[in-house]
Amino acid sequence: MKGPWSAPLLRTLQVLLLAAILLIWHLASANRDVAFFFGRPLEVAQVIWAWFVTDAGIYRHLGVTLIETVLAFAIGTAGGLGFGLWLGLSRGASALLDPYITAANSMPRVILAPIFAMWFGLGIWSKVALAVTLVFFIVFFNVYQGVREVSPTLLANARMLGASRRQLLRHVYIPSATSWVFSSLHTSVGLAFVGAVVGEYLGSAAGVGYLILQAEGTFDVNTVFAGIVVLTVFALLLDGVVTLVERRLLAWRPSPGGSGML
Repeated sequence: MKGPWSAPLLRTLQVLLLAAILLIWHLASANRDVAFFFGRPLEVAQVIWAWFVTDAGIYRHLGVTLIETVLAFAIGTAGGLGFGLWLGLSRGASALLDPYITAANSMPRVILAPIFAMWFGLGIWSKVALAVTLVFFIVFFNVYQGVREVSPTLLANARMLGASRRQLLRHVYIPSATSWVFSSLHTSVGLAFVGAVVGEYLGSAAGVGYLILQAEGTFDVNTVFAGIVVLTVFALLLDGVVTLVERRLLAWRPSPGGSGML
């Protein structure tokens, strides 16, 4: 079924909604008390303009945060994918490790930041390590569930046709897990940013999180919101890249709006 609005109308309504939010923010910030806690949108825009155009001082910090995010995203995804496939296919190992995995996932991983700082120093790798712990479990559990959800009938038919274990992995298990993987990657992009920024916030000398921390120390709420806006935009851009890759690799999947009938 199609949505109630056409795509151009939907985009227009979304832009109008954003404009309404900004207008309400601008009008409310005329009150000094509101401006103290929420800043002023025009001053936030001025900070962003200065960062990217006038002073151009954001690029080094943004580059550090993006490198941390991309590394954490890649390492966490690869580790979660490999570990999820292994445990999904090995029922004995999954039964043995299940309580330990559950315990590790239940642990608030932000508390690991000081430990990673001691192990890896205050450079990028302590932030990457923290972000990896956030990304890994999201991808792992989705891949694990995707492998476990493979239809027993499909597996039986493939074995009847003489499929080897490697062929089952390539043509049955991995395609089954792919949809689950990309579902997790959209969440993982944001978590990779969270891990990198929280790590910078707790101890660093560069990065957007470092800029936000410095601004908070001087009660500069406009710069804090500017940092949040910049991080949000780049997280959306990375999520868009994941969406493009997903559409390319999952071209066989029917669209949500399709009826599946001739």
